[in-house]
Amino acid sequence: MIDLECFPYSVGHEDDGVCLLLRMGPHHVLLDCGLRDISPLLKSSEGCVADLVICSHAHADHVRGLLALHESCPDLPIYASDVTSQLLPLNWPEQLSSGQIPQFCQPLPLRTEVRLKEGLSITLFPAGHLPGATCMLLKYNAPHRTYKLFYTGDFFLSNSRLVEGLPLGELRGLRPDVLILEGSYGTARYPHRRQLENQLAERIYRAIASGYSVIIPTPALGLGQELLMLLRSHHYFTGRDIDIWVDGQVQTGCDIYLELLPHFPANIQNFAQHQPLFWDERIKPRVRRLSPELLPELEQCPSIVIVDDGTDIEQYLRYRPRLWTLFLSETPGHTREISALVNSGEILLESYFLAEHCDGPGTTQLIHNLRPQHVIFVHGSPIYLADLTNLDELRNRYQLHYPAAGAQVQLPIGETFIQPTLPETHYQGELTESATELNITLPNTLSVDPRWSTFADTGIVEARWQGEELVLRGISQREFLSSQSDRTMPSDLDCCGNCQYYRSGRCWNPVSALYGFKVTPEGYCPVFEPLAHRDE
Repeated sequence: MIDLECFPYSVGHEDDGVCLLLRMGPHHVLLDCGLRDISPLLKSSEGCVADLVICSHAHADHVRGLLALHESCPDLPIYASDVTSQLLPLNWPEQLSSGQIPQFCQPLPLRTEVRLKEGLSITLFPAGHLPGATCMLLKYNAPHRTYKLFYTGDFFLSNSRLVEGLPLGELRGLRPDVLILEGSYGTARYPHRRQLENQLAERIYRAIASGYSVIIPTPALGLGQELLMLLRSHHYFTGRDIDIWVDGQVQTGCDIYLELLPHFPANIQNFAQHQPLFWDERIKPRVRRLSPELLPELEQCPSIVIVDDGTDIEQYLRYRPRLWTLFLSETPGHTREISALVNSGEILLESYFLAEHCDGPGTTQLIHNLRPQHVIFVHGSPIYLADLTNLDELRNRYQLHYPAAGAQVQLPIGETFIQPTLPETHYQGELTESATELNITLPNTLSVDPRWSTFADTGIVEARWQGEELVLRGISQREFLSSQSDRTMPSDLDCCGNCQYYRSGRCWNPVSALYGFKVTPEGYCPVFEPLAHRDE
């Protein structure tokens, strides 16, 4: 009998959560519980399928089923880091507001081996990504040997504004038998987090300087608080007369963060000694709570509003109509519909990306430093995970798996392993040159890949050099619309492109004869009104 097995109830593909049942000898350990329906975890008369649950961090796709599981199996031990145990209630806002959430999660210390069951122990390490997020080393002492399994949860090697990255040096050479890790970004390579933050800050600054208010939907935990710290500390905004409003559950997340200051990095604790971390109406830019009675204040001047993801944003748009820019976070492997408000010209659209997980090089770096025998990829588009398992540098060294939900994974240790046949991901084509253009011809089998429809969405591609390789990237509808709305006209020129009523290629000045019609940025009409703050 094999001592290590993994049964994935859900592996985090697309919008699914993560829920993995691990068997180590006689022990059954549930790693995270992001299921919307926990019924598969409940046996008819014997309670839960697991002996205990370990939660990696407080994001909904890893914990949304925990409260229901506790209510069904109140004696089932549930463990997490101290910070995660305090952040968990934000996933159930209705019960949180009524005070009906019990303290069901038992906190575990970091970097300390803790005995959970006879022969079974755990050690938690910081994972980056979110305050309190942990990766974990599980050890099972069998009669003939000790088995080691390492689970990352969601991890990030780089530092972000409020969280230090995973301490890779502490884990180097750990050599677990099994490594279960996320592959959210597949093999893609992204710029450093600080570079992405600077790009986003500049784009928000440009929108504000052009007279537009900015609205940014974010999850209640993580990104919203990171953006607040970015806007408070970035040189584009320090000292500027701007109101940053926070609405919904993002407010509650900020309040809980304030209670956890002793667990934050030293630079954040130092910052909090000199000025409030979030709520501050004295130092510019001001950070304020937004409530229904304060909504009319949005009319006064350009401001930034951070709201819950999924919030109906129309309630804000009646203040300063047609002078809003919506910033939507892009997630690799996921698509979001463009709001009808964008197509109607009611609001401009900007998409942005802030890395919260490791890209391809970061993922492979962790694997090579840990040097496991088996690697199980979860949490990400199946196509992205397949890309990782196709990397020669991994296939030649490790036994790779990317299971679907419900597919048992047996993990023989020290036995011969035959790598299964994986789909082809390299395509050969032809290059021809003429006097005026270059043509690259690729086989039509490329279009079978589900990613092709997104790549070829607009028929427009961008090419750039990456070392000695030429990389092609498809331009999405969202990016195309955003580029169409960019204002590239000289700032001192009186033209439609510099008029405050020019939005999405149309005129929205109700007193203009061109109202509602498409106009060229170079055009001009007698009721031209310059952009606010054009001279800044």
